[in-house]
Amino acid sequence: MSKSGGSFFAFLIGILTGGILGILYAPDKGTNTRDKLTFQLDKLKKQLEGFINDMIEGKDIIDNEAKDQGEKIVKEAKDKAEQLLDDVNGLISQIKKE
Repeated sequence: MSKSGGSFFAFLIGILTGGILGILYAPDKGTNTRDKLTFQLDKLKKQLEGFINDMIEGKDIIDNEAKDQGEKIVKEAKDKAEQLLDDVNGLISQIKKE
C-alpha cells in the first residue's frame, strides 16, 4: 500500500513538472505565462491543503488494525504532500519575484 502512495505522489510530481514545462515553453508573453502558472500552482496548493486536512482528520479508517496501518501510511503521505506543498510555495515565490 505504501508503494501505491509513492506512485501516486510520483504521478502528481510528473503532472506538475509536465504542466510547468508545457506552460513555460508555450508561445505566450512571459507575464501571461507566469500568471497562468501562478494560478495553476495556487489551485494545486489548495488541493494539497485539502488532502492534508483530510489525512489529519483520519477519514476512511475503519478498525484498529486498519487504523494502525492507515496512520503509518497517512503520516508518510502527509509528509510527502507537505514537501510537495513547500515546493509549490517555492515555485510561486520565484514566479512572483520575476
